[in-house]
Amino acid sequence: MNHVDLVRSSYEAFSQGDLPSLLATFADEIEWRPAEGHPYASEQRAWIGPEAISESLFMRTAEEWDEFSAQPSTFHDAGETIIVEGRYGGVHKGTGRRLDAQFCHLWTIRAGKIRVFQQYLDTAQLRRVMGCPDISTRSSGRVASIVRASEN
Repeated sequence: MNHVDLVRSSYEAFSQGDLPSLLATFADEIEWRPAEGHPYASEQRAWIGPEAISESLFMRTAEEWDEFSAQPSTFHDAGETIIVEGRYGGVHKGTGRRLDAQFCHLWTIRAGKIRVFQQYLDTAQLRRVMGCPDISTRSSGRVASIVRASEN
């Protein structure tokens, strides 16, 4: 199986809810790097290994979303790296809001397995749909507090 076909099979397994087939495409030491500001990645670190990814992302997505989808539209073959453009969709159960967000994924393949996944998406839109606080507002508030404290 070539690299594009491997990545394509991952999206197909995800869309069918076939978690065992999806996880089988991952290397044991896969690094899953969610986009900065992703609500599920509070520590902004990569999840390492299929079990951590399953618990931190796939199980939560299944519990918190209706009709969640990751629909790839274009695959770019760059050797060991496959770049995928597409859209996320779904309805967040807690807010009832619909997500329709563009994504870009970078998949690194080594020895026939997915070794690294890097996600890019508009996390501000995702956070709004999920009803999460805007992290830029929280940061601005902290900066203002620091400035006020330094003025005293």
